[in-house]
Amino acid sequence: MSTQLKIIDQLPAPSVASAPAQDRFCSVARTVEILSDAWSFLVLREAFFGTRRFEGFQSVLRLPRNTLVLRLNRLTELGLLQKASYSAGSTRFEYRFADKGLDLFPVMLAMLKFGDTWLRGDNEPPLQLVHTACGKPFSPVVTCSACGEPIDAHDVKYRNGPGAGSSPRPTDRKRSRRPSDPQVLERVRPCSVARTLQIIGDRWTFLVIREMFFGVRRFDEFQANLGIASNILTDRLQRLNDHGIVVKCAYQLRPERFEYRFSDKGRDLYGSMLVMMHWGDRWLADGRPPLLVRHRKCQHDFHAQIACSECHEPIQARQVDYEMRYTLEPAD
Repeated sequence: MSTQLKIIDQLPAPSVASAPAQDRFCSVARTVEILSDAWSFLVLREAFFGTRRFEGFQSVLRLPRNTLVLRLNRLTELGLLQKASYSAGSTRFEYRFADKGLDLFPVMLAMLKFGDTWLRGDNEPPLQLVHTACGKPFSPVVTCSACGEPIDAHDVKYRNGPGAGSSPRPTDRKRSRRPSDPQVLERVRPCSVARTLQIIGDRWTFLVIREMFFGVRRFDEFQANLGIASNILTDRLQRLNDHGIVVKCAYQLRPERFEYRFSDKGRDLYGSMLVMMHWGDRWLADGRPPLLVRHRKCQHDFHAQIACSECHEPIQARQVDYEMRYTLEPAD
């Protein structure tokens, strides 16, 4: 039986060669765009570890002062962080999560779960999470908000939402770059979330993965849907193959042609994608989600949520503690 995911409604038609390349409206892409900036990600990561003050971020991350100022200002302008004075009458500020920023916590947990499962090699996961509500060490599980059951990619149907559509790709878009060097994203501390971003944080790589979850398998289909140059597409597919995310399968011998299918590892990225989609729908879609998803098992529309593997209750950011299995690198 084919493992291709089924789509209820027809997705927007692929771009034709003579037409401007189109970017499909996508809540996951909007979320990835924020997190894929290495320095912004590092600031958010340290904020989740409890850092609040400028000197604290600078001491831990050892960023140039101007770089840190720019990222803190950007995250404040995006509404993820908010400035608060140290005390009444103080002219000095610290940075605390706004609701929008705190709501990224499930996204971080979903990526942490993927990194812990697939990207740690022979090492233990860097963190042991503890759910303070039940008092037990736990692993994050992506579940259906309607029935509470774990989500599998084959159990989800899509249809266009009120925000479906596309817009011409900006002609002044900066040239796509590969994800930041692992030594940057894992600056100071080993990090399973950073390792996951190494795979999905590059814009073209993410778009290829997204199209595969829509059922695209073949090179010419990727090109038609994405308007991507053949050399870039070849590079991204090869990288996904090298990472063990996709498997290259011959579907024709003369001439030899291939299609690309998810490995178990690649299919497991689906949970992270759904959690990012929910965050983007909530905060970046103006109440008009581009896609709606339905769980085949319970036949309800749903959003992805993160639950505790032990008590199965949804996880709240303030109900999670952790134990580090590493030593924080000392400041220079």
